[in-house]
Amino acid sequence: MIKVAICGSCGKMGRLVVREVSKQRDMKVVAAIEAPNTPYLGQDVGEIAGVGKLDVLVVGAERLEEVLKQTKPDVMVDFTTADAAVQNIKTAAKQGVSIVVGTTGFSPAQRDEIRDAIRERGIRALIAPNMSVGVNVFFKMVEEAAKLLGKEYDVEIVEIHHSQKIDSPSGTALRAAEIIAEAMGHDKEVIKCGRAAGKQPRAKGEIFVHSVRAGDVVGEHIVIFAAPGERVEIVHRAHSRETFAAGVIRAIRHVLSMGKPGEIQDMRDVLGLR
Repeated sequence: MIKVAICGSCGKMGRLVVREVSKQRDMKVVAAIEAPNTPYLGQDVGEIAGVGKLDVLVVGAERLEEVLKQTKPDVMVDFTTADAAVQNIKTAAKQGVSIVVGTTGFSPAQRDEIRDAIRERGIRALIAPNMSVGVNVFFKMVEEAAKLLGKEYDVEIVEIHHSQKIDSPSGTALRAAEIIAEAMGHDKEVIKCGRAAGKQPRAKGEIFVHSVRAGDVVGEHIVIFAAPGERVEIVHRAHSRETFAAGVIRAIRHVLSMGKPGEIQDMRDVLGLR
């Protein structure tokens, strides 16, 4: 039986992960962690997620180390905030617990901090800004298009999410931009977020990422490659968050069976897209 601890267990994604894990015959939720002073403190996470009683009570993140010692999970799943996730990952690493992280919005310094903790403790890790199978195929298509079309094509990325999404641009859009920059032989400095008002001619090689926040859009990403006379667009639209939760289950199985101690993998490893 695969024992799973879930950080951010009462958020939109956390609840879906609780539901998906509870459906698996070989998985079990053993710990549910939320922000300190959460109103869900002490409640059964299964009832919060709508799957019935699981006999797993929600605890605050300040007790994460204690809970991991008590429940001894095989893997910790994190869908929280960047600041919270860094601390959660460090705690899991200290306890030798494998991790699957879907949290986005990490700064370069935070990514280094996470990488150091994973290497130092030698835990297995999978971190992906988007766990959707379709999105990761989208990443591969974008990479191949960038290689084939080359530097002569201008690149613009538009991402659309619901009005409550906090981070901007999305981790998925930034990852797509990074993939394109690498495929075209550019440094990451070419990636720009938005375009300011005024007279500013487009510099050669720049990759612009534009964010839209409106309504209840689950997630839409459009990559535009444009040159004189033609335009190529690659689009991914998420209709529901269930697709992300299904990807989490695949990520859990992968990191426990094929994860590499001290290394960070992503969904491309899960799907064999490298």
